[in-house]
Amino acid sequence: MQNQTNTQAALPKEAPAPSPIHTHGSPWLAVLSVSIGAFALVTTEFLPVGLLPAIAAELGVTEGVAGMMVTVPGLVAALAAILVTVGIGKADRRYVIWSLTGMLLLSNVLVALSQSFPVVLASRALLGIGVGGFWAIGPALATRLVPAGSETRATSLVFAGVSVGTVAGVPAGALVGELFGWRVAFHAGAAVALLVLLAQMWLLPKLPAKQAITFRQLPELLRVQKARLGMIITLLIFVGQFAAYTYITPFLVQEAALSAKTISMLLLAYGAAGFAGNLIGGAVVARSVRTSLIATGLIMGLSTAAMPLLGHGLWGATALVVIWGIAFGMMPISVQTWIFQAAPHAMESGGAVFVATAQVALASGALVGGMAVDHFGVSSAMLVGGVLALAMALVTALRAREDGKSSVKLHAVH
Repeated sequence: MQNQTNTQAALPKEAPAPSPIHTHGSPWLAVLSVSIGAFALVTTEFLPVGLLPAIAAELGVTEGVAGMMVTVPGLVAALAAILVTVGIGKADRRYVIWSLTGMLLLSNVLVALSQSFPVVLASRALLGIGVGGFWAIGPALATRLVPAGSETRATSLVFAGVSVGTVAGVPAGALVGELFGWRVAFHAGAAVALLVLLAQMWLLPKLPAKQAITFRQLPELLRVQKARLGMIITLLIFVGQFAAYTYITPFLVQEAALSAKTISMLLLAYGAAGFAGNLIGGAVVARSVRTSLIATGLIMGLSTAAMPLLGHGLWGATALVVIWGIAFGMMPISVQTWIFQAAPHAMESGGAVFVATAQVALASGALVGGMAVDHFGVSSAMLVGGVLALAMALVTALRAREDGKSSVKLHAVH
């Protein structure tokens, strides 16, 4: 989930502390420790994307089945986003963050040492707890660490870690895996998680809860019609994105016949394009969130669907991957801004529901794409992703047309 300043609105928020919180260093160093935690989580969550062929070959599973390494943590994260939000009650959030980072560390170590695929999946489930819990509470906590008036900068710094993870973490993991083996890539992820945990234990101050969220408050977001439409949009675009993205490496290996080193560079280009797309999306959203959503669906849908036709050579694959990356960068800020504008009053209690929805869609996308890969070949995952992204654009455009007709009728009545 890659975002800028609008993102915090879609997550549970806790009121800023009335006075500065004492830390062992600058409050911004404490925020940085949370940001680096976001980097480590994003890198680890999508690390298998660049390593699927090697993992599948060593563990004796198909590449579609290996995609379950993305599906399982996504499903667990969806459940964890809700259960952690409610279950932590009024516990000191500092200890919660430490525990979630600890699960990230343990997951990486166990995956690196695993000798069977079921153990790998169980280890990735631990990561899902860390991912879901972090996105449910982490970004909001950053706003409590800084002086009043700096909350937006703090949240942006946290999500900068997401951008860096997308731009550098995933391709770097793919490169390490190519040079030294996929297990070393997960060992490296564990080393990063350990450093993050030590930094958080030193820098994060006491963070007592301001309130406890109950299960009764969670469905508030779903009572708003426009927010329900936002959930449908989220499902379509996230399923489409991860049905295709999870299998981008097998496609580039099998269909484009690219080397592992070239693929690592393409993943880097994809991440950089995503960072640019985030900025573009922010600018477009400021004018019209509906336009931004439609543009995201069209760009993503056309670029992914065109991969089987035009992505068989280096230049065609590079062009389409970069265009796709731009759409990926526009996606989160467009979707979450729609949700926030639909129900700003429900974000505190409904944020966990949004995170759960996004994680279910992410996991479902990897699962659907994997089924397509195993039954129809790797190109089919690109087509499935493209069709779902275009469906999201169509749903959004049709809703815009209905709203326009309603507005004309209302104007005529008056």
